[in-house]
Amino acid sequence: MRLMPNMAFAIQVKALSKRNPVPLGTSLEKVMGDFWVVVNKVTSSAPSAFIMLPAEVKELAHRGEKEGRVSFWLQPTSYDQESFKEKWERIGHG
Repeated sequence: MRLMPNMAFAIQVKALSKRNPVPLGTSLEKVMGDFWVVVNKVTSSAPSAFIMLPAEVKELAHRGEKEGRVSFWLQPTSYDQESFKEKWERIGHG
């Protein structure tokens, strides 16, 4: 993707201390923005970043239900993929 001058993107960043699921809330309608960046192991010397599109987050989301309450999660096996790992070029080069 080639960035144009004065172009702005909305980026959701989710930072995790471990390789944990990403909580998405009670509805996938809240999955917004132009890009999602999931960073895990943020407190380590080797954090990993995964660059995703909101449509990918929605598609890969896991729906959970406990005691009648619905919640959505992005499981580590869903975001921790080579197609997303450190793929900063998906956002572009400013």
